[in-house]
Amino acid sequence: MNQTLLFIGGGNMALAIVQGLLKNGIAAGQIHVLELLEAAREKFAAMGVGASNTLPEGYTPDVAVLAVKPQQMKAALAPLADSLTNSLIISIAAGMPITLLSDWLKQHPRIVRSMPNTPAMVGMGVSGVFASTACNSADKAQAQTILEACGSVVWLENEAMLNPTTAISGSGPGYVFLFMEALENAALSLGFDAAQARSLVSETFRGAAELACQSDEPFSVLRERVTSKGGTTAAGLEAMLQGQVSHHIQAGANAANARSIELGELLSKG
Repeated sequence: MNQTLLFIGGGNMALAIVQGLLKNGIAAGQIHVLELLEAAREKFAAMGVGASNTLPEGYTPDVAVLAVKPQQMKAALAPLADSLTNSLIISIAAGMPITLLSDWLKQHPRIVRSMPNTPAMVGMGVSGVFASTACNSADKAQAQTILEACGSVVWLENEAMLNPTTAISGSGPGYVFLFMEALENAALSLGFDAAQARSLVSETFRGAAELACQSDEPFSVLRERVTSKGGTTAAGLEAMLQGQVSHHIQAGANAANARSIELGELLSKG
């Protein structure tokens, strides 16, 4: 990839993508980051990536990644629209529909929306992605190359599916960390020290996730294989089922989906 990339916003997600791109062989000189905070700019400068609080004069990137907070997006894009006329736009901002971004960019047509998640910071994220009809196959391939720098990509058939993507994978790490926290507290109550409890829980989740990723079998089958009739796992799962854990997890995901839709509507009105 020989194209130039502009990141508008230099937060954790932008940092994760840039680090992934550099590891994949993209030259630091192809990337520039617009970021108001000096401390954040210094992180990119340490990697050899150009960073500034204003767009360099005459700079017209091939690709612009929108990585500022949704509430700051309109103000951030206002002075940049004319410089992005020919750019492929990739937005990683939650809840911002393509029509709204297009309006703020003077009816810009080529926009890809993505919902990555925080494991991107360790190169193991997953992004739900949708492209506007004006994006061609080369645009989609370009977006995929950039987003795959920090994880995997799932293309969606319609933009509305980005809300449930947010609920499942975007918010999903929060649900997992809650489960890990609860299991860690159980370990502490059973007599393990803090270091032992954290290691047992973290490595159990790491191993279970890797086992699931390497298997084509349903999660239910993997669960059943751990669960001997009348055994310890069966006893633990039975207690969880009596507490309707599965129901509450699904209710949580539904609540996150509803909130994602609501936030999108609020941003469109604002």
